[in-house]
Amino acid sequence: MLQSSPLPVVSATKETPATTLTAGDSISNSAIPRKMPVASSWSLHVTVYVAPEDVDRFLAAFKPVFNKVVAEPECLFFEMYRSPQEPGKLSWIENWAKSPEWFLEYQVTKDYYKEYFAVTEAMFTKPREFQIMDRVGPDYFMVKDKPFAQ
Repeated sequence: MLQSSPLPVVSATKETPATTLTAGDSISNSAIPRKMPVASSWSLHVTVYVAPEDVDRFLAAFKPVFNKVVAEPECLFFEMYRSPQEPGKLSWIENWAKSPEWFLEYQVTKDYYKEYFAVTEAMFTKPREFQIMDRVGPDYFMVKDKPFAQ
C-alpha cells in the first residue's frame, strides 16, 4: 500500500506529497501519479532502508540491475548515496529522457528488476520512498570534468 510521506515533492507545476512503497508493493502501483508534465527530462529519487549489516548484501543485489539500467539509452544519469548518520539508509537519483508514464509501463516492468525486487524487498526495514521531480532547467545544472577525487 502506498502511503504519504511527510516530505513534499517539488514539481515545476505543483507540490505533490511523496509516496512510499511497502515491501509487498510494486513500483508500478496505480497510486503513483501517471499524468505529469515532462520537461526535457525528470528524476526519480528513491530511498531505501536496510539494516546496516545488510548494506553489502543489498549493494551486491543492486549492482547487476544498476549496470543494466545505466546501459538503457533513456537513462541519462544515475547516482547512489548513503547516509553517514543512518548507515542503512541508501538513496539514488535516476534521470530519464522519457516520461514517467513510459518509465512505469516499459522500464520498471523489465525482467531484470524481478530478481532484484525478490531479493531486496525482504531487507527493507522501512517502506521504500519514491519522489518524481521535474528538472528546473539548464540554468541550475553543472557537472565538473572530474566529479570524483582521483
